[in-house]
Amino acid sequence: MKKDKIIYWTATSIIGLFEGVMPALTSQTELAKEGIRHLGYPPYFGNALIIFKVMGVLALLIPQIPKRIKEWAYAGFIFNFLFASISHVSVDGIDEHTFFPLIILSILVVSYIYYHKLNTDKI
Repeated sequence: MKKDKIIYWTATSIIGLFEGVMPALTSQTELAKEGIRHLGYPPYFGNALIIFKVMGVLALLIPQIPKRIKEWAYAGFIFNFLFASISHVSVDGIDEHTFFPLIILSILVVSYIYYHKLNTDKI
């Protein structure tokens, strides 16, 4: 049980850093804005994405959040990572930017699996 908690909190913390802290701190930089423009999205999309990412991270990290909300947060992040990869492939073809969201997705999957391992009796 202790090993499961360590794996869960490590994976979930990595998601929190990559999807909550880093975007919140860097979303208004020119590099981030150019990344959104480069993929063909309007400027407001980046702002909305950051708000939802931070809300999703909070849902995953706060233990008192209801299970159903956590499930929606996991689903939102899955869509986010898949569509990020699709966007990069559509604009730039297959390159390193294509695979990074999929790597983070695999960490999210670990978090999800261990979340359910730790909460099987709380369904």
